[in-house]
Amino acid sequence: MKLYYSPTSPFARKVRIVARERGLIDRIEEIVVDPWADAPALLATNPAVQVPTLIAEDGLPLTDSPLICDYLDRIAEGLRLTPPDGPEWLRVRRFETLGDAAAEQGVKLVVESRRPEGTRSEAWTARCARSLERILDAMETTAPEADAFDMGAIAVGSTLAWLEFRRLAPDWRATRPRLAALDARLSARPSFAATRPPEA
Repeated sequence: MKLYYSPTSPFARKVRIVARERGLIDRIEEIVVDPWADAPALLATNPAVQVPTLIAEDGLPLTDSPLICDYLDRIAEGLRLTPPDGPEWLRVRRFETLGDAAAEQGVKLVVESRRPEGTRSEAWTARCARSLERILDAMETTAPEADAFDMGAIAVGSTLAWLEFRRLAPDWRATRPRLAALDARLSARPSFAATRPPEA
C-alpha cells in the first residue's frame, strides 16, 4: 500500500496513527507530497488533489480520512479502534466527527489567512473561529474518561495537536481540562510521537 500525505495535515496524521496502532505500518509506503503544488503522483490518484490518499492493497485509491481509517481498522487483526455497532459505536463515531469538524474549521481559517490582503473576509474568519470554539466546547463535554483509546480519541488528539501547531484557539488547553488530559495521555503514545507535526 502507498499513503500520500503531508506532515502537517491533521487528517493524514490520523491515518498514520491508525496504521501504527493497528500494526500495518510495515505494509505501507508513506510518501510526502505537497497537495498545494498539485503533486503529479497525487493528481494521478486523487482528482481532488487532497491528502491523505491511500492506494489500497487491491490498487484502489481511497481519498477520505474516515474511509481510510475504517479500511485499515478492518484489514488489521485484533481489537478494532471503532466498535462494530451499538451505543459505543455511536459515541466513538460522534467524537471522531467532532475532531474532524474542528480540523475543517481550522483549515478554513488557515486558507482565509493566506488570501491576499484586501480579499480576506473578517466576517467569514469570525464565523469560523466561533464555530471552532463551539466544537471544542462540545468535545470537552463528550471527552472519554480515563484511558479510553479509540478512533474518536485519535481524531480529536490529531486535531488538538494541529490547532496548537497552527496557533489556532490558543487557550483551549487552559479552559478545557478534559481535553488537556486526553491530549497529555495521547501525546505519550509512540504512534503520536512518531507522527508529530514539524516544530509542534
